[in-house]
Amino acid sequence: MSDIPARVSNVLCFVLNVDPERVTPEAKLIGDLDADSLDTIEVVMTLEEEFGIEITDEIAESMRTVGDAIKAVTQLTSDKSKAA
Repeated sequence: MSDIPARVSNVLCFVLNVDPERVTPEAKLIGDLDADSLDTIEVVMTLEEEFGIEITDEIAESMRTVGDAIKAVTQLTSDKSKAA
């Protein structure tokens, strides 16, 4: 399995057009990484496509930082592999 934090960071760099060094676990999507609400929707959709998961609105709203996004994707991919 690929490194989830690196893959999440790559998605964020691509969608938000930010330098990799700005994508730290503490970085806030809205604020530190200059995302707006439409950007966060695009991030969620791209993460769903990248990892083959479904991110509910509730989970998406809880993803405020890069670390939150990594934690959510890790949990969802873990749940998916258990179900398979």
